[in-house]
Amino acid sequence: MTDRLILPTGSPLPRRRVLQVAGIGGAALVAAACGAKPTGAGSSTESSGEAAVKVQPDQSENEKVVNWSNWVSYIDVDDNGDRPTIDEFTQATGITVNYSEDVNDNSEFDAKVRPQLQAGQDIGRDVVVLTDWMAAQWIREGFAQQFDRAAVPNAKNLIPRLQDVAFDPGRNYTLPWQSGYAGLGFNSDTLEKLTGKTELRTVDELWDPALKGRVTILSEMRDSVGLVMLAQGKDPSNFTEDDFNAALAVLQEQIDAGQIRQVTGNDYLAALENGDVVAAFGWSGDVVALGDPFGFNIPESGGTLCTDNMLVPAMARHLANAEKLMDWYYDPEISAQVAAYVQYICPVEGAQEVMKKLDPSLVDNPYIFPTPEDLAKVSVFMPLTPAQQVSYDQAFQTLIGN
Repeated sequence: MTDRLILPTGSPLPRRRVLQVAGIGGAALVAAACGAKPTGAGSSTESSGEAAVKVQPDQSENEKVVNWSNWVSYIDVDDNGDRPTIDEFTQATGITVNYSEDVNDNSEFDAKVRPQLQAGQDIGRDVVVLTDWMAAQWIREGFAQQFDRAAVPNAKNLIPRLQDVAFDPGRNYTLPWQSGYAGLGFNSDTLEKLTGKTELRTVDELWDPALKGRVTILSEMRDSVGLVMLAQGKDPSNFTEDDFNAALAVLQEQIDAGQIRQVTGNDYLAALENGDVVAAFGWSGDVVALGDPFGFNIPESGGTLCTDNMLVPAMARHLANAEKLMDWYYDPEISAQVAAYVQYICPVEGAQEVMKKLDPSLVDNPYIFPTPEDLAKVSVFMPLTPAQQVSYDQAFQTLIGN
C-alpha cells in the first residue's frame, strides 16, 4: 500500500479543515507518573511532588450542559452545517453541548486561560482538547482533574497502543480524541507542472529550486524540526542539542534563500487550495480531506506522530456531564462517524468494523486506521525538560521571526 491516499471516485469527501498543533511556550515534562489528586475548591495539597488540583462541587445534576473547546473543524458536520453526533448526544442525554472551536494553537489557548487556572478559577470549559505535550503540562501543573473511569465505561474501547502513556499512566486524566501524522502535503497538478513529479516522497524534494517561494513549514516546532531531523538520519525521540541545531540550520538556510514562503499554522491549507503554496510540511487529515489533486505522504525518512486528548480542566463545573460526553465518543458507532469526516487516526476499537457499514471506501484508509508499516515510519518528539523547552522554543521562534 502506498503512503498517499486517493479517495475513490464518488466517495463522500469530508472537509477536515484545520488542526494546528502548534506550541511555543511551556514545558512538556512527561513524567513517569503524573498523579495529582483532586482536592476541594480552594484547598491546596501536594501529592507526590505534583501540583494540587482544585475542583468545585459538580453542578451536572442541576445544569444539563457541557462546555467543550476543540480545534477548528475537528468534528463531523453535515450539509446543513449541523454536528450530527453532538445533536444525537443531546437527544440521548438531555445535555446541551456548547461547542467552541477556539483551540487554534496549544500555546495560544494555554496563554488565554492560564491566568484563571493559576488563580484556581473555572475557565468556563468542561472538556478541552490538547496535544500530548500540553496535556502533560496541564496534568503536571494541576490544571486537569481526574475523571471516574467507572463513569466512562466505553473507555475500554481505547486502542491498546494508546491505553497507557507516560504522562498519564492508566489514562485517568485524558482520553485521546484523534491522532495524526506530520509529513509532506502537495498539489499534484501544480507540482507536476513545475517539477515533472506528481508527488513528494522526501524532505529534500521541498528544496527543489522549481518550488522556490511555494513551500511552507509548520509553526509546530516538534513537527518541522522533527521532520528535518529524520531526513538527516536523526531520531526526534532521542536527540542531542547538536542534532536540534543541525536541523534548525537547514530550515534557516531555506528561509534565508526564499525557498520557504511562510511558517504557518492552519494557513497552509488555504494557501495550498488557492495555489500560493505547492508543497508543505502538513498534517495528514488536513491534506487527505482536501481530496484530489492534493496528496499526502509520510516521507521516506519518516514522519512525526501526535495525539490530541480530551481532558477536564481543574474547577470545571460539569464533571459528570463531561464524563458522559467522553463515554459517548468512545462508542464505536459514534467514533466512526467522526472518523469518516475528520480522517485522522481513530483511537476507538471497533470503529473500523462500523466503518464497513458506514462508508466501506474508508475501511482501509491508512490515515484513519493505520497500518503497522506506517506506524513503524513515524516518531514522537522526545519529552523536553523545562530548560530544554525554553531553549528550543526560543531558538525556533527566532528562526521564524517571532
